[in-house]
Amino acid sequence: MANAKLGEALRHLGLEPRAARVYLALLDLAPAPLSAIAAEARMDGADLTAAYEALVDAGLASAAEEGADVVAPVPPTAGLEILARHRAAEVEESRLTVTGAFESFRRQRLAAYNDDLVEVVTGDAVGPRTRQAWASAREQIRQFESPPYFPVPSSTADALATLARGVTQRVIYSRASLEHPGHLKDVVEPCVKAGEQARVLPSVPVKLLIIDEAYALVSLSIKEADVHNTMLVVQPCGLLSALMALFEQSWQNALPFHGRTTRPGGLPPADRRLLWLLAGGAGDDAIARELGISRRTLYRRLQILMARLGAENRFQMALQAQRSGWL
Repeated sequence: MANAKLGEALRHLGLEPRAARVYLALLDLAPAPLSAIAAEARMDGADLTAAYEALVDAGLASAAEEGADVVAPVPPTAGLEILARHRAAEVEESRLTVTGAFESFRRQRLAAYNDDLVEVVTGDAVGPRTRQAWASAREQIRQFESPPYFPVPSSTADALATLARGVTQRVIYSRASLEHPGHLKDVVEPCVKAGEQARVLPSVPVKLLIIDEAYALVSLSIKEADVHNTMLVVQPCGLLSALMALFEQSWQNALPFHGRTTRPGGLPPADRRLLWLLAGGAGDDAIARELGISRRTLYRRLQILMARLGAENRFQMALQAQRSGWL
C-alpha cells in the first residue's frame, strides 16, 4: 500500500511509471548494482536505461561510487523542488492553452452566434457559482453589494480567503447593506479589517461582482420579495466593459469607509460604526437597532461626537470625521 501511494505521488510530480518503479527498487535495495535494481523492477535494456536516466535528471538518483555499477538514491529535497516547479509550470501552461482554445472557439462563434456571452444561473446553482467566482479571482474583485442576499453561509469566509491570497477587493456598499441586521458587524467590518477597500453610496444600481476583467456576475434580484435566486454570468463583451465603467464611476462618487490617515486614539468601535452608518445614510431607527441602543442614547452619542469634532450639525460632523480619518 505504501509503495502504491509513493508511486502515485511520483507520477503526480511528472515521473513516468517506469522511472517510479526503478525509484521504488532503489529505496528497497540500494546501494546495489544496477543489475539488481533492474531485476527488482523487472526491467532491462533500453527501458531500464531511460528510466534510470530520468531519475538522475530529476535529481533523485546517482551512482554511489564514481565509475562503478553500484547506484543509490540521493536526498530528494532539491530534486523534488525541481519536479514540483516543473509540474506547476506545466499546469499553468495547460491552463493557458485550454483558456486560449476556448477563447479562439468563442471568437469564431461570435461571427454567427452571441449565445455564449451571457449565461443564466438559477436556484441552488447560484451559491456554488458565486463561490467558484471568488476562488477564481487572481488580481482584483469589484463589487456592488446590497440586499437581498443569497443564503451562502461561507460567503464572508470566501471573501476573507480571497483577501488573504493578495487579491485586491473593492466593494461599494449600499445604505441597505449597512442597515441589514448584523451585516455591518459580521460581514463588512471583518473584511475592511482584513484589507478590503470599502465605500458607500445611498444605493447601488445593481448587485454586481466583477472578477478581474474576465467576467461578471449580475444579480436579477427581486427586492420587494427579498429574493436572490437568479443571476447572469457576463463574458467579455461590450456589456462587461459597460459594467466595469459603471463601477469605476460609482467608486469615484462613493464615500470611503475609512481614510488613510491615523485615527485619533480612544474612538470606541461602536462610535466608529455609528459614523459609518451615518455616512451611508442610515436612518436613526436603523442605527439605533444596529448598535442595540435607544434613540435617546443615540442622540447623546451624536452630541458628544459633534462636540469632539467641533461640528454644529451632522453634515459638518461627517466632513470633520472624514478629514480626521474616522471614516
